[in-house]
Amino acid sequence: MSETSELATMADAETAARALDLLLLGDNQFFGINHMSEEKARAQAIRFQDTSAIIDVIDIALDHGIRTLMCTTHDRIGEVCDHMRANPERYADYRFYPCMPYAHKYANAVTDNGMLGAVRQFLPEEGLLNAALRGGKSFMRKDIEGIITLLIDAEMKMFQGLNTPVVFLQNVVVDLMLGLGFDEAFAIFDRHVRERYGAEPGFITMNLPMLLDTLDRVGIRNPIVCANINEIGFRMSGGIAAYEQALREREFRPVAMSVFASGAIPPQRALRWIHDHAQVEAIVFGASSRASIASTTDIVRDLWG
Repeated sequence: MSETSELATMADAETAARALDLLLLGDNQFFGINHMSEEKARAQAIRFQDTSAIIDVIDIALDHGIRTLMCTTHDRIGEVCDHMRANPERYADYRFYPCMPYAHKYANAVTDNGMLGAVRQFLPEEGLLNAALRGGKSFMRKDIEGIITLLIDAEMKMFQGLNTPVVFLQNVVVDLMLGLGFDEAFAIFDRHVRERYGAEPGFITMNLPMLLDTLDRVGIRNPIVCANINEIGFRMSGGIAAYEQALREREFRPVAMSVFASGAIPPQRALRWIHDHAQVEAIVFGASSRASIASTTDIVRDLWG
């Protein structure tokens, strides 16, 4: 085999190893988030007050072949992590895609424990001194990179010992940074996630075309980007045409969310449109029943094989 062919084979193997699962379970339904129905959101919040109810749904999804949870860093997810660490045989191949930051968690912690108590609560124990020094120097020098990496480490604490191959930056921060023109924040996040956690960085946005332009400017190639992608333009800033053009012409790894538009589009129709128009690498969906999980996985299997 020639050197060029060998390198190409190695590159193909690396790409295969990094491939995302097609179906990812989201966690909005566990915390009473529904963008179309407040009544449904309240009902879900009540149903999932007990973490065991969340674990039950995760187990149903796992039994149907869905082995990845794309989740916020909500305290209740920490309890799910504890459960999985306590049952390593059942969840040996399970993956988390953490999405950070979860702003309410920080606000509540500062209210309950004060600023110092909140810092102690979230920082990784093994790096407490290092983090304290890094944070102190950062504030003294106004070193924004140190502050950002400190917050990433705080968010990742709950996933210690678990498989986190992709780490996402939440759209609340991504889109704020886009609006402020703070492009360097994306490069800092990208670098720290790769170097400290051996993971791939991902970015969630409500403005796909604008984010892709920004990531190009800071040299982030072929990024994993999660955005609303559906046939009715639900929560797609810039419109369907701009998104379809980006999906056709830009080099990135698309993860589609809101494909059902919070229930406005029937699953079969929604997934058929994604299959025919989007060429996505993964789909994140929220489900809270065995029937909806089974139905979704069956449709995906029929469409994608």
